Amino acid sequence: MYPSPRAVSLAASIGWRHAAADPVRAVLLAWRVLPAPLRGWLRFAGPYGRATVLWGAGERDAALAALAASPRRQAAFSLAADQPAAAAAALDRLREDDPARPVLAARLAWREGRLTDALRILGEAQGRPARRLHRTLAAEQSSLLPPPGGETMIAGSFGRIAHVSARDHETGRGEARGRAVSRVQGRVLHLVTDALPATSAGYTIRTHEIALAQREAGLDPHVATRCGYPVTQGVLDGRRLVVLDGVPYHRLLPWLMPGLGVRADADPKTADLDRKLAAALTRQIRPAVLHAASNFANARLALALRERYGLPVVYEVRGFWEDTWLSRHPDTAQRASSELYQRSRDQETACMLAADLVVTLGEAMREEIVARGVPAEKILIVPNAVSGEFLEPLPDATALRQELTIGPDEHVVGVVSTLVPHEGIGTLLQATAILRARGLPVRALIVGDGPERAALQRQAAEAGLAQAAVFTGRVPAAKVRQFHALLDIFVVPRTPDRVCQLVTPLKPIEAMASGLCVVTSEVKALAEIVKQEVTGMQTLPQDPVSLADCLEYLLYSPDIRRKLGGNAREWVARDRTWAQNAVRYRDAYASLGAI
Repeated sequence: MYPSPRAVSLAASIGWRHAAADPVRAVLLAWRVLPAPLRGWLRFAGPYGRATVLWGAGERDAALAALAASPRRQAAFSLAADQPAAAAAALDRLREDDPARPVLAARLAWREGRLTDALRILGEAQGRPARRLHRTLAAEQSSLLPPPGGETMIAGSFGRIAHVSARDHETGRGEARGRAVSRVQGRVLHLVTDALPATSAGYTIRTHEIALAQREAGLDPHVATRCGYPVTQGVLDGRRLVVLDGVPYHRLLPWLMPGLGVRADADPKTADLDRKLAAALTRQIRPAVLHAASNFANARLALALRERYGLPVVYEVRGFWEDTWLSRHPDTAQRASSELYQRSRDQETACMLAADLVVTLGEAMREEIVARGVPAEKILIVPNAVSGEFLEPLPDATALRQELTIGPDEHVVGVVSTLVPHEGIGTLLQATAILRARGLPVRALIVGDGPERAALQRQAAEAGLAQAAVFTGRVPAAKVRQFHALLDIFVVPRTPDRVCQLVTPLKPIEAMASGLCVVTSEVKALAEIVKQEVTGMQTLPQDPVSLADCLEYLLYSPDIRRKLGGNAREWVARDRTWAQNAVRYRDAYASLGAI
């Protein structure tokens, strides 16, 4: 399929935005979107290109060392790679009178969540780069500002902002007063960030499985992705409608992406365009309910549509994205008090309060939402689940085992996941090295991709696991069960970060449905699905010895593995299917008058 003119035009404008906002980060983004055979050519893009090639290969220390002769370049690259500690160290070596210092210091303050400090630094600086960055960051900060007068914002409307006071929330007088749109009863418009088939992750799989189950339950779901997607992710696909398994996926694709080069969800011009495109789609398909999924940008869009068309809004809180940001940095206590964290949290809370119904994934998340002031009776738990195919017997893994050169006598422990820091994959690699040192013929299978992949592969090599750790990269969702069939134990070694304590992932549910023995970190959200020695086992997070001990016990106990896996499968079949969830959604929509 050749890129359409719309996709090429949009991609060019997005590339310009990235280059204008941060040309060094644009080089790093190019590494992510370029086909693997072309990535090496970036080394010819000067010092930043050479550092990017090293960084992409997992040589992070070498990448920073390559720029050490120039504190300015090292600071700029560290900021683009989201390494604020390295950027701060480089800035300490930069001359006070260096003309680039204010811009770099402001970028560092912004990365650390100190929004007002960043704007103050730029306000005192001279020069065009500082003024341009000040405009960019001021626009981004404005997207996180609360409405005046201490009111709770219920919608960023079309040319106007609607507010409702806390008292109005209690009395119900805050309902939208926009002009009604003709509704098709039972039709649902899901507003999401990204989606299949361009992006395969727990978030997008949940969206698709919900839509499929709702279709089976007699509803009519449509899905709309955020403005510019998937071109914003480097996928040159300009189709504005993709039908997948009978589910219509609508893409809000303009010819150009306007704005200052800030994040698309924070740019006022992009947000205005997003609302206009979403309004046109709403008039076209005439839904009876708007169902937005995390984060607050999608919720605000739904609330704006409610203000215009009087449609009920469901906000599905699938995670706390500010806590995901927090998990990427070691100084979590300091970051948790930062302006960026607090304002993002406040925006999420405001959207929860404003929605007609809040859906979330588990009890730990429900408790967090109630603690923010959302009435418990307004919250519905719709947990992660599986389709019927996951409850079927696993396929034969002989051919795949041979393809991956896994010996017939080797045990396989592993995970299917997005490779990000809070997943704790490094702990699994350390535990595998310990087991092999004890003489167990064990291999680690890491299925998935993400920003940590190269660093994890380097860690594996340094631990002597170059042949014992198998990294498959991203695999299609339809092939996940083939990799399940390779595993003796499915491991979820999540860190104890706040996001892991609160948010229950989808992948262990799928593994449990397949009858696999599951071992997870002992964190609150995972304790909701894995009952110790009943449906799985738990170990101390970030403790490779504890994990290795548990895995060793289970690898030597095949009967116990089968028992735990069988119990887990029975629990999933009884309580965690998408068909059961579709009934929950249908009842919820009916309570809102959408059926």
